[in-house]
Amino acid sequence: MKTKVQWITRTGVLLAVLIVLQAVTKSLGQLVTGSCVNAVLAVAALTCGLGSGLVIALVSPVLAFLLGIAPQLVTVPAIMAGNAVFVLVLSRIAAGGTVKKVLLWLAAAAAKFAVLYLLVVKLICGVMAPGLLEGGMLKAPMLKALPVMFAWPQLFTALIGGGIALLMAPVLRKALHR
Repeated sequence: MKTKVQWITRTGVLLAVLIVLQAVTKSLGQLVTGSCVNAVLAVAALTCGLGSGLVIALVSPVLAFLLGIAPQLVTVPAIMAGNAVFVLVLSRIAAGGTVKKVLLWLAAAAAKFAVLYLLVVKLICGVMAPGLLEGGMLKAPMLKALPVMFAWPQLFTALIGGGIALLMAPVLRKALHR
């Protein structure tokens, strides 16, 4: 019982941190906000486990949309998938030496980038664009902006956020007695 309560509490605290960071950094741009979000996702995976990381990975894009950070509702499932892949790969870091941790961090960032690029740039802005434009789910200016937002910046924010979390996780695990 104690462990479940701790998990819920820690996940809730990290979700609250995520909401505050999204709200506070919203005006600072994608690089800052995205890096902060990825740091929280990674900290959750590295200190609280895969379940906590996945909960935050799936809730984060919905909150971003509600806060006006996620550009379009149609991108929310893609962001969820990218976040989930990021957390899944990072959660494998728990055991292993420095080289393994660095390789998994790089792989997690690359995997998130690849998922978002394929889903948003190629699928949403490519294959699905005519139907989304016609149905009013996507505006023409956003069709031009999304490929820029969901390309290289995603790799950079995942690398920055994951790197920050790798530095923070040992200290947090020690503080949490894990």
